[in-house]
Parts: sequence; structure tokens; C-alpha cells
Amino acid sequence: MSEVKVAILGASGYTGAELVRMLANHPSFRMTALTADRKAGQEMASVFPQCAALDLPRLVSIDQVDFAGIDAVFCALPHGTTQEVIAALPAHVKIVDLSADFRLYDLDAYNTWYGHPHKAPALQTQAVYGLTELKRAAIATARLVANPGCYPTSVQIPLVPLLKAGLIEADDIIIDAKSGTSGAGRAAKENILYCEVTEGLHAYGIASHRHAPEIEQELSEAARKDVVVSFTPHLIPMSRGMLSTINVRLAAGAKAADLRAAWTQVYGDEPFVKVLAAGVAPQTRHVRGSNYCFINAFDDRLPGRAIICSVIDNLVKGASGQAVQNMNLMFGLAETTGTNQQPLFP
Repeated sequence: MSEVKVAILGASGYTGAELVRMLANHPSFRMTALTADRKAGQEMASVFPQCAALDLPRLVSIDQVDFAGIDAVFCALPHGTTQEVIAALPAHVKIVDLSADFRLYDLDAYNTWYGHPHKAPALQTQAVYGLTELKRAAIATARLVANPGCYPTSVQIPLVPLLKAGLIEADDIIIDAKSGTSGAGRAAKENILYCEVTEGLHAYGIASHRHAPEIEQELSEAARKDVVVSFTPHLIPMSRGMLSTINVRLAAGAKAADLRAAWTQVYGDEPFVKVLAAGVAPQTRHVRGSNYCFINAFDDRLPGRAIICSVIDNLVKGASGQAVQNMNLMFGLAETTGTNQQPLFP
């Protein structure tokens, strides 16, 4: 296909840097505009020295970008700041928004969880929720895709097929999830300084994390009834990676082997979702730097229950990798284009 001219809004953050890394070798997408706020006017290599070998445009403010010449926008701006920016973009531009601004269908729920009314309610009705493996057909024809959060991605990939198949009970789902510190963003915050997080582990956002309504929204759709989960995220002192350990109550007669069989049927041909061999526990280090999600299920010692483990790289499948996967779909390209980097190990 002809060259697609791409803008990355918020290129000076971690997800912005990951987008640059993935698009650097993309055969169809050419980065023609990179924006930053405080870093406007600087070279990308001065913000991220690992970009020194790349020929990239200088960072500019959003109001300096001529969107008439842009075909696609990756919006990696902070939550709450993207609605008015996206609403002002020309109609021909296709958009993948990596913030939470368009993920929740219910505007009242958005107001409750994010503390302010939605500023582009008409646009919200056009947004397609972008968990690629589960929403592929809608994404392919969308103009605006709301890229899922990292925790919701790690949870929905294993749970949605099981709820649709009736293999687990929707009213007894307990999610214990752990993320590397890059999930908190690049802005300086005291609570994620090295000395504050190293050699320790702690829960945060207990019973109040903003990814909970996103998880429940999509699981409710799969189960065809309201689903409320027990969800507790934790911060792990590592740069990237995410592990979700999910405790579920099985449907009568079901075993972990049935969960694995259901996943194999749904995801058997998927390039990025891998059901591991029986008994093998997924590890974050085995997906580091990649767009993969590794999953597995184990019978619990408690009768009638199973333990599900799911791992992703929070910056790739949990953010930028899935964003490129979605944009590929929107332009009729193979989903693996620019996204098939192998994991970094060790």
C-alpha cells in the first residue's frame, strides 16, 4: 500500500517511545510528526538517547502539526487530555487513542471514575474498544479505536472466551494483578522513585482502580449479564511486565483442561496469544519487549476452582504494540506488521 503518514501525540512518554521503536521498522507507516509538551523543540534522541540512530522529526507542540497531511494518529497523551484534541482532528484521520478517554461506553461511569464529564460525548459513541483478538471486525472499519488498558488486556484475553463458553461462573472472579513501574508513566512522582519501590511490593488502587469498570464492562458483555470482579493491582519493582493471576469458580464438571481447550479453539491461529503446555506457568520475562500474551490454567486444590495465569509486556501488548496491531487492521495490513518482535531474554 502507499505510505501512511503518522503522528504520535505524546511521544516523550514511555508508550510514545515504544511506538517509535515499533514504527521505526514498519514498512508502511512513516512517522512525520512527533509531539511533546515540555520537550517541544528538542530532538527525540535528546529525550530518549536510544533513538540516536533513527532519522526522526523534531518534537513539536500539537498546535504546530499540520494534520491535513497526516493519515493516522497515535494519541499517547495523559487521561483526560485527549478528548478535545481528538475531537478537533480532521475527519480523514484515523486514530488509536492509548488513554482511557474513550474506553468506557457509559458516560456516567466515566464521570464517576475519572471525576469530570466527558468532553466529546458524540465522539464517544463512534469509538470502538480495541482489544484486537476480540474486536477485530469492528476495529477494521473504525475511525477511532480506544486502545485497552494493560490490566484489562491481560484479564480479558483469558476470561472472555471462558465466559462466552459458560465454563466459569461470572459471579466469582478474583484478580490479583502485578505491573512493572513503567505502567505509572514517565512523569516524576515520589511514590515511584527507585528508593520508594525497590526491594518491596505493594498493592495500590485497592477497590478503586480505574481499570475495574473497563474490565467489568467487557466481561459483562461476554457473560451477557452484569459482572463485578474483585480486582487488586500491585506494583512490582521492575521496569516492564505484567502478571495477572485469576481465581475462578468452574462451571459444574469443568476442569482446567477444558479452559485450555476452549482457548486453543479460540486462539489457536492467533499470532500473539499463546496457550502454554499443561503445567507450564507463564512468566513475564518470557514476553518482555514483545506483543505476546502467554496464558495457562491450573486446577486449584479447592474442588471446583481453577487458577489462571496471564502475562504480557504492559508497554507492548498492554499499550503500544496493541495500538500498532489495531492501526494495521484499520489500514488493511497484516496485524504482525511492525509488531512481531521476539521477546528479549535474558
